[in-house]
Amino acid sequence: MSGTHEGTFEALRGQLREAATTFADGPDALEGILLGMVDDVDRAVREPLEIFPVCHHSPASAVAMARRLREKQPKVVYLELCEDMAPMLTELRNCRLPVAVQAFATEVDGFPAEWAPLSVVAPITEASAEYQAIAYALDTPGVELVLVDRSSDHVFQWDAQAEQPAAPDDPEAPPAEEEAALHGDAVGVEIGDLRPRFAELEEHLLRHGRVRHWSEWWHQYVELPLGDSDHDTYRQVMFLIGSLFRRLAPGDPHRVGVDEDRERHMWTRMREHLAATGTDPADCLYVCGAFHAASRVAEFGVDGADTFEITPRSATKWLHGLIPSSHAAIEAQFGLAAGSVSIAATQWTKNLKRTRVRPYRLTGQAGTKSTTSPKTPPPVPQAPAADQLTGFLQRPPVLDHLDEAELLGWSVEIVRAARRNGYLASTADAIAVFETSILLAGIRDRAKPTPYDFQDAAVTCIEKDTVPGRRDVRRLVEIMMGGDRIGQVGYDALPPLARDVHDRLAPLGLKLQQRGVQRALLDIAGRPELGPCSDVLWTLRRLMPQGTARPIMGERTLGERPIQESWDLALGTHQRALIELGYEGVSIEQVLEQRLRRTAYGPRATAATVLETVEDATLYLRSRRLADELGTRALEVLSSERGVDGAPEVLRRVRRLLSYYRTSEPVLPPWIESFVKTGYAHYCTLLPTAFTDEDATVRQVAAMLGFLFSMETLALSLGCDRTQLELAVAQSHPQDPSKTALLWAAQVHLGTMTRTDLRSRCDDLLANPLVVPAYPRYLSGFLHALEPVPSLADFVVEAVSNAFARLPDQVLLPWLPTLIMSLRKGGTELAPLLIREAGRIFPGRLAALDEWIPPWRAVQPASPALPPTRQSPRPATLLTTHPTTTDALAHLLGCNDPWARPESGPAGAALLDRYPGTAEALEALLTRA
Repeated sequence: MSGTHEGTFEALRGQLREAATTFADGPDALEGILLGMVDDVDRAVREPLEIFPVCHHSPASAVAMARRLREKQPKVVYLELCEDMAPMLTELRNCRLPVAVQAFATEVDGFPAEWAPLSVVAPITEASAEYQAIAYALDTPGVELVLVDRSSDHVFQWDAQAEQPAAPDDPEAPPAEEEAALHGDAVGVEIGDLRPRFAELEEHLLRHGRVRHWSEWWHQYVELPLGDSDHDTYRQVMFLIGSLFRRLAPGDPHRVGVDEDRERHMWTRMREHLAATGTDPADCLYVCGAFHAASRVAEFGVDGADTFEITPRSATKWLHGLIPSSHAAIEAQFGLAAGSVSIAATQWTKNLKRTRVRPYRLTGQAGTKSTTSPKTPPPVPQAPAADQLTGFLQRPPVLDHLDEAELLGWSVEIVRAARRNGYLASTADAIAVFETSILLAGIRDRAKPTPYDFQDAAVTCIEKDTVPGRRDVRRLVEIMMGGDRIGQVGYDALPPLARDVHDRLAPLGLKLQQRGVQRALLDIAGRPELGPCSDVLWTLRRLMPQGTARPIMGERTLGERPIQESWDLALGTHQRALIELGYEGVSIEQVLEQRLRRTAYGPRATAATVLETVEDATLYLRSRRLADELGTRALEVLSSERGVDGAPEVLRRVRRLLSYYRTSEPVLPPWIESFVKTGYAHYCTLLPTAFTDEDATVRQVAAMLGFLFSMETLALSLGCDRTQLELAVAQSHPQDPSKTALLWAAQVHLGTMTRTDLRSRCDDLLANPLVVPAYPRYLSGFLHALEPVPSLADFVVEAVSNAFARLPDQVLLPWLPTLIMSLRKGGTELAPLLIREAGRIFPGRLAALDEWIPPWRAVQPASPALPPTRQSPRPATLLTTHPTTTDALAHLLGCNDPWARPESGPAGAALLDRYPGTAEALEALLTRA
């Protein structure tokens, strides 16, 4: 209504004018705010369609709602909740609260693709006004429940218009932890986001209220005073709080626009329903957040005023269901203090006992007593609302006398819980907690310690420097006050996929909906009917989060059949993930097939990832049709790749698939033959570039050679030309030592280099002081060469042994980490081959080691005898005459022997006589210069 009535709140207006004049320097602004708040309350109270303001998960709101529903007995209940969630509310009777109604969309149409998947949740607890309204409407004959808030699609439509995908009802939600992850990244929608949006106002209230956070302030100054108040007082106080927060909110255009559009949307839906049904507004009840109840948007009283056009929904296909929720999830998603929802649940129980209000509960709901519905009394006529605000604001706070028995019980219980969790607590600590709680309450001007005072006292008196267990004292108090109650969605409310999973796992005889880890033993050989259960478990392990289905014994590999398996199952803990899996299909096989296709045809698909989908399709689905389709896709992706990053993974998976098809199929599938043929030509083309490319690692080049050498026989039989491989190796000219050793190994495999030549080159490397520091890198290349040329295992053992025998410690010791890392990266394939070959070559007993001669030394030919006399060439005379340069080079290389010994003549001359090649090369270089 646009007009105001001066009579009802005239006395309050006069007092507020005096207060504004007394306490404000500029009374006009303050007077405008205060009188505007009274006008908001007056307008909302006089609305023909009764508005019931609530705060989310507030026990006072829930009690007031239950009381008002029994008094008024409305025929229509308008509820501030997403209008597309209405069909799922009847499934609440198959659940144990708290749960959340969820709207989910995996594929988006009309929204940015990076937003997918879209998720909207509306948590519901028993101590909430919305649940009382839902239970009343669903269990009372002749009552209609109408959801009037924007749909899930419109939630993201308005975010897309603002170009910021942020949850409008959750501006400062902290990151989720543990059970808070039950809601994940979903956008939270709930009734009554009643919290100051003006940071200075909230800080002012917390400071003067002597509390730490907003949840404690609300509990102390709103929840407790309104817990047993009458209907008119409750409504007017909630209207006043909503108006205060609304008028002092910062002028954020987007946030204000969203709020007003939501209010216009809801009033438009209510007008449409009233016009269509002809219901009398006096028989209706509008349940909304107190912030929206104090709206300045034209409401019901003016026909045609402030019309609002509701845009059509996008083409996105939304799926709806129920997911388990928890107190921690609600606190994390909506920015509440830890433990506040658990404390609210405890307060709800106390309010029911104190006020003797009978709450509404859905018939047949899990976790509730099965009682017959009482007869509905006739509605109580509602008298005109009187001014209850003046008396409420002037009345001093009611002192709730100390309940020593309750506080003493808390103190004893927290000490007992602390001792169970490793704290050295005693009876003296219980007494200290008791007295400190009373002391803190007195400091904070409270007659009775609240649960928050008790929590602070317990932390002060019990928790010392360290926490002995995984729970601190604050968490122990939260558990003691009610704990993190976790909801559960019943079997009948599950989507078809989840019910199918439970049915197929029924032979295991486990309580799959129970939270926690359960052990399942599958003797498939003795009970063949458990074989399908094994298939379901392996598929769930592929699709579900880690920890849902964890194999303890048994594995699934290509070509093998399981005999016995052991599993740890936690389906009840990860019920939300199983439910959201049901939004993607009607069976887990269908979901897996869709995901495999999405991965294979995605923009980031590589040949290795597509081959992985082929293997998964064969392993989990046993679908030859899908495997052939994905294999053809792998061939297309491989042909388009220009890098060698995925070569190791491609080699590993192709080898495994080839081995499987050769043992289980009469002929190879056409796609894998084409893959080998195309891969042979593809890697031959890329090989010379990969040898010189700094970004290509030696492991990747070794994998390319491994593909070419291991697939060579099959490729040649399919029409490939070996000359292409020989030319590719001949055109490779690496500069890196490890790749050079890899090239030598390839040349040995192709026959262009003999083992004698390879051994000679390694000896030359060890004999050259300038190359010795780089020799470990050559060995690393030889280690990776075991991938393409495993027949060189004995030579690699020889090269490593010579390195340990001849390399100096200053070179050998820094290289050892490189050797270990090389073996670790390829340890599954390279290390066993190397160790097995070393075990074959080296003696098995320590006593035989002293007389053991390495086989590579036993077969080496004797060195040719030097000629008896040789005239020293000219460079030898030059170097012996001027030995200073040579001495400096010798010291640089670590040789400290003098160049010439006076008693035995010039030793350097004899050395140069024996090895004149270096001097002659230097002479030729100097002559050309």
